[in-house]
Amino acid sequence: MRIGIIGLGLIGGSFAKAYKKDGHEVFAFDTDKTILDFAKLSGTVDEELTDEFIPTCDLILICTYPEAAIAYMQEKGNLFGKRPVVIDACGTKEVVVDAGMKLAKKFGFTYVGGHPMAGTQYSGFKYSKENLFVGAPMVIVPPVYDDPVFLDNIKKLLAPAGFGSISVTTAGEHDKVIAFTSQLAHVVSNAYVKSPSSRRHTGLSAGSYKDLTRVAWLSPGMWTQLFMENADNLIFEIDTLMSNLKEYRDAIEKGDKETLYRLLDEGRKIKEEVDG
Repeated sequence: MRIGIIGLGLIGGSFAKAYKKDGHEVFAFDTDKTILDFAKLSGTVDEELTDEFIPTCDLILICTYPEAAIAYMQEKGNLFGKRPVVIDACGTKEVVVDAGMKLAKKFGFTYVGGHPMAGTQYSGFKYSKENLFVGAPMVIVPPVYDDPVFLDNIKKLLAPAGFGSISVTTAGEHDKVIAFTSQLAHVVSNAYVKSPSSRRHTGLSAGSYKDLTRVAWLSPGMWTQLFMENADNLIFEIDTLMSNLKEYRDAIEKGDKETLYRLLDEGRKIKEEVDG
């Protein structure tokens, strides 16, 4: 296959390395020419993805912020043609999928919304790795949900990345769930480290601290855009958490051991039911 990748950050770079390892041609574009040149020198990328190569690709992965993904499809939509399947890898789906579907209809190309559920607290090509997606879930928002041949083709196109599962959903459902599973976790982690105690935890922290604060080291630009595009869903999750935290706080302040025990046991049982 010939793969086109837009954006050589953590996600785009990892896709490039995965497909290259699997023996495919990798063409790429990045606004930072230095990163693109390095990716070519390292053997990850074969050539720059210029306009002439776009319609020759079997798969084009747009690995940028949502606004940039939409802008790229608007600018290059007339060049895609019938051959490539265009999949974005943005962390929210409603805004980009709405635009992508409309542009696909306008220009006649095939578009699928996507979100690889993998990453690290670091960003940039230097942290990308060929096995980042191995065993991880991939979420797709296709233009049709009742065409097994089409969906099977998407799975084949994504197979070199090594995803453990590919889930099909709607953009709206994706954004509701992701507000809880990802975005809220980043808000909590980032807010948690703002405690004055974070300056004096050395020697008194272990796994719990590391687990909770791992994603506090985030990319402010990217997450600002993702949070704002999913504001209603994220606000609901923040409000729910604040309400739950108040129950714990009130029980502790009142010395109400029975209520505190009940709250802790409820949380333990839910975790066991969901992930046990």
